[in-house]
This record gives sequence, structure tokens and C-alpha cells, in this order.
Amino acid sequence: MPQYAQPIHRLVPSPAGRVHLAEQGSGPLVLLLHGFPESWYSWRHQLPVLAAAGYRAVAVDVRGYGRSSRPAGDAAYRMAELVEDAAAVVHALGERTAVAVGHDWGAGIAAHAALLRPDVFRAVGMLSVPYAPRGGPRPSEAFAAMRGGGGDEFYVSYFQEPGRAEAEIEPDVRGWLAGFYAALSADTMPAADAPDPHFVSPGGTLRDRFPAGRLPAWLDEDDLDVYAGEFERTGLRGALARYRNMDRDWEDLAPWDGAPVTQPSLFIGGTRDASTTWLADAIDAFPTTLPGLVSSHLLEGCGHWVQQERPGEVGRLLTAWLAALPAA
Repeated sequence: MPQYAQPIHRLVPSPAGRVHLAEQGSGPLVLLLHGFPESWYSWRHQLPVLAAAGYRAVAVDVRGYGRSSRPAGDAAYRMAELVEDAAAVVHALGERTAVAVGHDWGAGIAAHAALLRPDVFRAVGMLSVPYAPRGGPRPSEAFAAMRGGGGDEFYVSYFQEPGRAEAEIEPDVRGWLAGFYAALSADTMPAADAPDPHFVSPGGTLRDRFPAGRLPAWLDEDDLDVYAGEFERTGLRGALARYRNMDRDWEDLAPWDGAPVTQPSLFIGGTRDASTTWLADAIDAFPTTLPGLVSSHLLEGCGHWVQQERPGEVGRLLTAWLAALPAA
């Protein structure tokens, strides 16, 4: 881990129990939300940068991850519950408002926090996954239709079946995580003509298509130890439950069908991230779906783990955007 002051760690109350957070700095609150399969540690580079720029930077373990509560039952992990966790953290820290910044699933939580709780979240930053309003067919049906060659199954459908991905991952958490991180990193992802690691062959597993033998440049053995240690302790059920609530979210969010997020916003993605290429239409729709968009950036040659692959660029973009926001 780089040499800087260690963040303060603590637990704060939330609707599901307790949320673990890591905190540095003082000033306006910036709430950092990670994706799958990560933790607060995904923001280790940004915490000191934001603190040095005069912000109170708080990175949480999302419900189901790390040292946060892991309630029973998949329905406890629906988007509306995670939004209320985010709002509860802000209030537990003695603040009225915050800026939400998320990566991957955390980008979705941040965007929906701004949509559902505009009284709390005054601006939103999204990394890797662009905002797309609720709409279209039921998600499980849409993902089931995304078949690759030879009947390959899309990874989201694979993750949605309870117990199936856990049976693949949990016997070798460390090895699986190393392969998954490498599969979506710009410097280690499979070649364009190799089998796509986002799909599972009939009778196979997701890791069958992961690259082996080399960690991406942003991830050393100590970093991998942090991630693996948490998931070896907790298992993957809480983390995978997010995928198992997409239909519930679609039902819950029906009143916001097609709704834009109007607060000041930021998007940062990588040109080699499938999230930005598959969702290019969502990025093109930003003038309608994110009318408050301040800046949008695609980092050339960057993969999915944006704030870890390009920590310096992301830190500069975040602090410049935050500095331009209206005062809280």
C-alpha cells in the first residue's frame, strides 16, 4: 500500500445493521462506493488525494461486503435498500448532504442515490458504468437473450442463479479474483480474438476464460491479499446478491421509468472496458439522461478498474470536478 496516512476505520448504523467505512480528511463529504468484487480498498488511491484537496473522503464496504452487515435473504440487497444505506452513512457522519461517486455497481448505487434521494446527494460521479434510466424489458429476460456463439451464457445470467457462482469461486477465492481482475484489465485482458471472458460455455465456468499467470500492473500480491482475505472470510453470497435483485429493482423503480438524474454529474470510463463499449448508447444519451453533466471522459487504453488502473488521472479529474461544483 502506498505510504500515506492510514484512513480511520469505523462502523456506522444503517437500515440493515452497520456499514464499515474508511475515512480521511475534512470538509465537504464525498462518499465513495465500490463495485463487484471489491471493497472500500478500491478507493485507496483516491482517499488521500481527496483529503489533500480539502474533502472528507469516505469509502464504504457496501452492504454484503467486507465488514459491513450481510443480512439474510437476497431481497435485502435491492437498489432501494443500498440507497438508504448511503443516505444513512451521510446522516450518521453528521452531514446533511454529500457527493456520491461510484465505480461499477457502485456507479449504479451513486446514480440511484441521486435519483431517489436528491435531498441528500447534491452531485454524482460514475466510473465505468454509465447511467441508464429504468426501462425496457425485465432484466433477466434481456440478459438471457444475450447468448454468445455456441450457446454461451452471459455472465450476469450465470451470477443470477443462487449458489452457482459461489460453487465456482469459493473453493479458490484468491485464484478466481486474480483471474477476474486480469480478465478486465487493459494490460492483461484476453486478445480480441480469444473467447470472451464475459461468457460461460455450456457446462463450463467463468474462470475457464480468465488469463492465467500474471497480475495486472495495478494489483500486487499484497493488494490481492486484501481482497481475497475479505471474501474468504465472508463468502460471495452478499456480493452476488446485487445481480439477483435486478428484476426487483426494475419493479421498484417503475415510478422513475425513464427519469433523468439532474444533479451535476461526472462520468469516467475506459476505452477498453466492455461496460463503455456495450453501453455506448447510454453514453450517447447523456444529454437527455444526465442534463447536469459537467464532464465526461474516456481514458484511452484503460480497462474496467478505472480508479486503480489510472489513479493519477482519476484523482485529477475528480478533484477538478468537485472544485467546480456549487458550494454545499
